[in-house]
Amino acid sequence: MEYLTLNNGVRMPALGLGVFQTPPEETRAAVAAALDLGYRHIDTAAAYGNENEVGQALRDSGVPREELFVETKIWISDYGYDETLHGFDKSAAKLGLDRIDLLILHQALPSDFERTTAAYRALETLLADGRVRAIGVSNFMVEHLTALLEATSVVPAVNQLEIHPYFQQRAVLDFDDAHGIVNQAWSPIGGITFYPGYGEDRRSVLQDPVVTRIAAEHGRSPAQVLLRWGLQQGRSVIPKSTRRERIAENIDVFGFSLDAGQLAALDGLETGRRGGPEPADVTLATYGRAIPEAA
Repeated sequence: MEYLTLNNGVRMPALGLGVFQTPPEETRAAVAAALDLGYRHIDTAAAYGNENEVGQALRDSGVPREELFVETKIWISDYGYDETLHGFDKSAAKLGLDRIDLLILHQALPSDFERTTAAYRALETLLADGRVRAIGVSNFMVEHLTALLEATSVVPAVNQLEIHPYFQQRAVLDFDDAHGIVNQAWSPIGGITFYPGYGEDRRSVLQDPVVTRIAAEHGRSPAQVLLRWGLQQGRSVIPKSTRRERIAENIDVFGFSLDAGQLAALDGLETGRRGGPEPADVTLATYGRAIPEAA
């Protein structure tokens, strides 16, 4: 495993298992398989509806807590200072944890950015109180990050974004790099995990001839090439799968390297086409939904 050191000194496994769109009834087995195969970083979210199952798999695994890095997200319906503190309580209870390793805001909610900054101030309080080890954001564009930095005190440790060769968001990546914010890729292999209703006619990056050629050159799978591309550029990657063989394949990416020409060829695949909603389109009216209390 490779590790990234966050801007507050916390070490995070660079590769983790994501469970976006993984049904609760499949989550426990997927996380159990990942932990058995050597994963130590699990990424979930309140809005995924599977924090309970992630927590159960963590407890069943027998892996010491200090070896695990658990990341989750506050949904927009729980933004606001007090609401976000309660959102942490709900997630911590479902996960069965006293402390969460990385807690992030799931969307920028630009239609109500005051609520967003209040939510982030709650994350700062949780960090100061030792209830989380690091805080961050997800799907924040440059204008959202700029506004957040002006209104708050703690620079986010992570910005989780859609990042793959077809959609690279270079302006955001450059801003994050300049401010010591780790870029974390959701959908790092592209064409597998997308928001419902977006990109049904998309092309899969996995089937791109450039990707398949580089994979053949290394005797690796296209998915492994795409994950290696992200890791070699200093990013965190959190691929998802519920199939043990794919989960095993996705962690087997530390025994080879892409050369400069191969990295450049992958960089050249940019299409500018997003696979999920525009951040400005995420509003409480369109995406708000209540996050249940812990049982």
